[in-house]
Amino acid sequence: MLETTAGQLNSSATRILRWLGVVDRRAGLTPARLSALSVLVFGGPTTLGRLAASEDVAGPTMTRIVDGLEALGLARRDAHPDDARAVLVSATADGDQLLRRAASARIATIDVALDRLSPDDRDALGRAGPAMLRLVDALAETVGRDRRD
Repeated sequence: MLETTAGQLNSSATRILRWLGVVDRRAGLTPARLSALSVLVFGGPTTLGRLAASEDVAGPTMTRIVDGLEALGLARRDAHPDDARAVLVSATADGDQLLRRAASARIATIDVALDRLSPDDRDALGRAGPAMLRLVDALAETVGRDRRD
């Protein structure tokens, strides 16, 4: 039973992200730039190294992503207050606004799709929401454990 559930979750997550990618492209950013901007907007300013780690990319890759966000006026680099060798990357007001519009578009799209489901399916998904968030935490623990080994 768990294998069937895992397979269904994998398939649905992949397909949900594929369809939401269509919505995300309307924001005008590459998936990598949109994802990094999301970290900056919802997580606050951070160093390039931490941003790269959170996005699971190499430092030079994140530097290029941030360069692109900076060129578009969506992110900026500032001197780190505690480490002269580091910089803090943060979202600009324009970056914050763009990301929040993109997130709202995703949520609105999901809302329309949910409205097409039966009341029983909507209720089931509503009850599953908290469990899905706990699954995310369990995946983070599982993957984190695997990375340490």
